[in-house]
Amino acid sequence: MNIGIIGAGHIGSALAVRLVGLGHSVLIANSRGPETLTEVAQKTGATPATAREAARHGDIIVVTIPLKNIPDLPQDLFAGVSAEVPIIDTSNYYPMLRDGQISELQSGSLTESEWVQQHLGRPVVKVFNNIYADHLENKGQPAGTPGRISLPVASDDAAAKKQVMALVDELGFDAVDDGTLHESWRQQPGTPSYGADMPADKLREHLASLGTERTEAQRAKFAANHAAQEQEMKSQGAQL
Repeated sequence: MNIGIIGAGHIGSALAVRLVGLGHSVLIANSRGPETLTEVAQKTGATPATAREAARHGDIIVVTIPLKNIPDLPQDLFAGVSAEVPIIDTSNYYPMLRDGQISELQSGSLTESEWVQQHLGRPVVKVFNNIYADHLENKGQPAGTPGRISLPVASDDAAAKKQVMALVDELGFDAVDDGTLHESWRQQPGTPSYGADMPADKLREHLASLGTERTEAQRAKFAANHAAQEQEMKSQGAQL
């Protein structure tokens, strides 16, 4: 496939390495221009491009940039891109370390990817947000391997979700349906599945145990968990 990756950070680079290794044609873009991506190209094998070039290249497009930068993407980014092309969103909300206060996410009225979908004006598929980049690059295994890591996949677009779940499997992970974007709070930071590398049976059991509608108690609990995680990351000097 032709795959466009917008964002050359940890997750974008890890995906590029794996996808190129699987024989896909990958264009990768960042906010500073393709001339700044020489090292990324050498590491990943992907071809540097502008964001618009990456968007128009893809049978699948991956948007993997800091959440706060989503509104800064060109408004015509997906002009001319078929509505059938899945757009993957990998973003997470880090209010303390990076993104600042976003009212809809603070209140829980929107999930992270619902907010992204509103800004992009196109349906998105949320995945690759709850696995460490190193694990994404190095811990994929063949289907049927005991303990194979599973990844939750959420979207309002059933056809796009099906295509992306097939890509997740090709990358070496079990894809677990996490419902709609409104239900994707179950894979956001602060929840038990975040960074946990659960096998598919455990992940399905966990997602079912949470229900589909986030309660105020769940929102408060997971927000507190996330704040504690951010504070620990800050104390360790983490850079996002």
